[in-house]
Amino acid sequence: MDALFIGQTYIDVTFITDHLPTGDEKHVASDYAVSFGGNAVTAAFCCAKLGVVPDLIATVANDWLGRMFQDMTAKYGISVHPRKVATSSLSFIMPKDGKRAIVRCRDDEHIHPFPVLNLGNCRALHVDGHQPDAAIHYAKLCREAGILTSLDGGGLRTNTHELLEFIDVAIVAERLCEQMDMTPEKMLDYLKSRGCRVGGVTQGERGLLWYDEDGTVRTQPAFPIPRGRVIDTNGAGDVFHGAYVFSYLHSPDKGWQHHFEFARAASTYKIQRLGNEAGLPTVADIEAVQREFAALA
Repeated sequence: MDALFIGQTYIDVTFITDHLPTGDEKHVASDYAVSFGGNAVTAAFCCAKLGVVPDLIATVANDWLGRMFQDMTAKYGISVHPRKVATSSLSFIMPKDGKRAIVRCRDDEHIHPFPVLNLGNCRALHVDGHQPDAAIHYAKLCREAGILTSLDGGGLRTNTHELLEFIDVAIVAERLCEQMDMTPEKMLDYLKSRGCRVGGVTQGERGLLWYDEDGTVRTQPAFPIPRGRVIDTNGAGDVFHGAYVFSYLHSPDKGWQHHFEFARAASTYKIQRLGNEAGLPTVADIEAVQREFAALA
């Protein structure tokens, strides 16, 4: 095991339309994609596509969508340790004008306890706060073992405050700032107070506000992608997380500025493609994005 990711599984149905029907009306979308979804789940697929295949503790139902998901993980060689739920979760996503509207149908009522795994030579843990009991269990184990722990703080969970005590790298969304009534700057102070040695707030087209191991606050602007090239921003943050975990595993001697620059290029690649799977970059894809915007880096 090189890395362990823990999260909630979705099947994402992403569609492009200029009109949402109501009543008995019908309308045909101009394009669509069906893919895996979920924060840490998508990050795991990204890490695998880049070249480090992680293990994944994820919710799986014994239905046709669950079997579809297992086919997807098999394609990427990801070892899934399923946590059973009654029905698969779905997300319906409508990207438009650089934003995305989402309707989620979620089953997170776990039928069994989380799987207990031998971490072996694991070098990184990435969690998104879903499966809070599993997240805190493995975060504690990894902290004790000196294994890097990473959090995608997309939103406030039941044990976010407690979990952060065992997180080394916490990159959170502006949504968490809003939920906790904090400015991004105050959020960085909060993450420092919880012991996170690297922390940051993703701000969409305004980039990343973050601090390094020395506590120095830095800004990383987003690449200026022309509006017409932005197709689907959903999953861009998940790809960002998966890419920086890969970069850390691939080049542990490099600093976090390098890892986040790599991840910025990965998320830039993602937003130009419809659906999560189409938006997974290779290392060559990321290098191409970096070359394109080299003068602006």
